[in-house]
Amino acid sequence: MLADKLTPFITRYNELSELLSSPDITSDIKRMTELSKEQSSLLPIVEKAKEYKALIEEISDSKEMLSDPEMGEMAKEELKELEPQVSSIQEDIKMLLLPKDPNDDRNIIVELRAGAGGDEAAIFVGDLFDAYTRYADVKGWKIELMSSSPSDAGGYKEVIALIKGEQVYSRLKYEGGTHRVQRVPQTESQGRVHTSAITVAVMPEVDDVEVQINENDLKIDVMRSSGCGGQSVNTTDSAVRITHLPSGLVVTNQDQKSQHKNREKAMKVLKARLYDLEMQEAQAKDSKARATQVGTGDRSGRIRTYNYPQNRMSDHRINLTLYRLNEIMSGGLLDEIIEPLIADHQAKIVEAAGL
Repeated sequence: MLADKLTPFITRYNELSELLSSPDITSDIKRMTELSKEQSSLLPIVEKAKEYKALIEEISDSKEMLSDPEMGEMAKEELKELEPQVSSIQEDIKMLLLPKDPNDDRNIIVELRAGAGGDEAAIFVGDLFDAYTRYADVKGWKIELMSSSPSDAGGYKEVIALIKGEQVYSRLKYEGGTHRVQRVPQTESQGRVHTSAITVAVMPEVDDVEVQINENDLKIDVMRSSGCGGQSVNTTDSAVRITHLPSGLVVTNQDQKSQHKNREKAMKVLKARLYDLEMQEAQAKDSKARATQVGTGDRSGRIRTYNYPQNRMSDHRINLTLYRLNEIMSGGLLDEIIEPLIADHQAKIVEAAGL
């Protein structure tokens, strides 16, 4: 029964309440913070569990009154109002019981790279990054540019950014993969539609404790910055390239004027990539995780097509097509495509969990 599945959550919540009031814990700030965070995470399901149990008891009481000559009619009316609420609360509880992705609350590092299509691909990197920036504004998130490589024709060969805010990874993790764009380039006199592609990688931001790197595993090169960047460019050896020898990962950063800041940002990106690599390897071994994925792991998988002549955005993972491409891209309305992806993902987890 569903009520039985809720009991451990209520029990643990009550245990935490007792622990948090004990003198031993109140003197340990770190432990108190950890327990408070755990209790806060349990609060939504505990509140919904109490609501569910109260509803079931109310229905039971009303059913007992059905045989009462005086109260029977009133009980019938109450049941008509109460019983339809059961399925709604049960669905809410199912969602709350779903296993949580431990990375959902994290900030992210997002990398956009131009692929097939030359200048058009680079221009679309800029367009999609602008769309993410507008979406971040709608959500109240902050974007910090980590690294960029502008294209001569406009846009970027590559953009790396840190996006900070509430539940960033939980929503943007579905953006990882190949994004294909179909449109008529401004330079195309014949008006022919060209197809180009870019790749997006979405990685949780990690701290120093979670990913520890041995300095002996790093090859660090410093060089002069190139490209746009102000008067200091080409005057100091401020650009940094870090190679992680065991994995072969290479990160370059030259956007900051200070070598120290470039190194700091490059290390942040490197740690995120190493953590992401570990995560992908773990998911590859976990058949259950693979079954509930919505294409968040496969970098080579084509996930979405943006067809500008038809004002069409199609997500191939869930066969969703929206004829509002321009509005979604210019208005920060990515929830219109992200919400259905989340719903599909949750449905798969519910099915896998047998809820």
